[in-house]
Amino acid sequence: MTHVIITGGSSGIGLALARIYAARGARISLLARSLPALEAAWSELAEGCGKETIRIESADVADEDQALAAISRCENAFGPCDVLITSAGIVEPGRFEALSSAAFRQQIQTNLLGSVHAVRAVYAAMKQRRSGRIMLVSSGAGLIGIYGYTAYCASKFALHGFADALRSEAKPHGVSVSVCFPPDTETPQFTRELEHRPLEATVIMGRVAPWTSAAVAHRIARAIDKGQFEVFFGWTLWALGRFGPVVKPVLNWWFDRGIQRISGRR
Repeated sequence: MTHVIITGGSSGIGLALARIYAARGARISLLARSLPALEAAWSELAEGCGKETIRIESADVADEDQALAAISRCENAFGPCDVLITSAGIVEPGRFEALSSAAFRQQIQTNLLGSVHAVRAVYAAMKQRRSGRIMLVSSGAGLIGIYGYTAYCASKFALHGFADALRSEAKPHGVSVSVCFPPDTETPQFTRELEHRPLEATVIMGRVAPWTSAAVAHRIARAIDKGQFEVFFGWTLWALGRFGPVVKPVLNWWFDRGIQRISGRR
């Protein structure tokens, strides 16, 4: 039976992915910081597929020791990890000069190093077995810089680079590495993010309706099945991913115009 480990699995995209794999009959291990949220996710999933196939671990993936210990317990209970999805992440918008060093550091540690820690926990055994699939969840903000998101963009750009390098190391050993770039998605975190998003960011990002967690999760699961390396959502992110050097100057020009108009009204 396939063992799927999902960090950030208590809500949002992570929980939506857990629902997909639960319906497929997989064993699922969920990691997140909030134990009450994990327990709620466990209750929902266990009702549909049986409590013996769902495991939860409260852990902060930004802490390497916590991440390694939690994933080790999951593998001891359900066997080696077949699919790892690193969906844990945080975002705290704010202009760079107003963003505290602690907030900047936390986003790097959770979004980038939290994924690295989870991969480290399973990668050696995957190589030894010559099988395994890893999906790193980046963001559209990992493709272009966005006003008010210096820390978040830095963490998500770096995750893309990590995925790119790891893919080349893992491929000869039968391990598939993928990275996806979701757009704004309906999650509890997105609701909190909007409360702090600078006006400039709201204007340049437009008022496109966010994707549902289920729609994003289905595309991610399909990409994992296919062993697809990069996963984009919508034509704009696809164009950025495929033709970034050509597209970004135009978008940056457009963004700068919008920001200047706002600045002129203040």
